[in-house]
Amino acid sequence: MVRGRSEKGGTKQVKSATKGAAKKKAPLRRPGAADLGIKKQYLKSRKICKVTFRLPRIAAPNAKVVCIVGDFNGWGIYANPMKKLKTGDFTITLEVEPGREYQFRYLIDEYRWENDWNADKYVKSPYGSDNSVIIV
Repeated sequence: MVRGRSEKGGTKQVKSATKGAAKKKAPLRRPGAADLGIKKQYLKSRKICKVTFRLPRIAAPNAKVVCIVGDFNGWGIYANPMKKLKTGDFTITLEVEPGREYQFRYLIDEYRWENDWNADKYVKSPYGSDNSVIIV
C-alpha cells in the first residue's frame, strides 16, 4: 500500500499500481479469429489440396453475396458463391491440384473486387490491379 494525501489534508491508503503488474493477461482476440485466413489441407489419399478461404466481415461489411473468382474456376464470376456465416464472414472450401499457383479475387455483390489479406503473394493483373495468389 502507498500512502497519499486526501483532499482534506489527511492521508489515505492507495493500492500500489505495481502490485499485480507481474501478471500478464492474454491478448484479447475476436472469437473465431484463429479461423481467419487461408487454410490448406493436403490429402494423402488423392492428389488434391482442400483450400478453405475466409473473407472477414470487415472486408465486406454490408455484403449480401461474395463469390471467389480465379484460375481454379476459369474466372467464372458465379462459379463459386461463398457461404455467409453468422459472424458476417464469408467462407468456401475448394479442391485444387497441388504444385501450382492460383490467382484469385473476391467479387462482392457483383460490383466490387477485393483481394485476400492473407494471400501467399500478389501479382499485377492485365487490368492494372493486383490479384491474390495462393501457392499449393
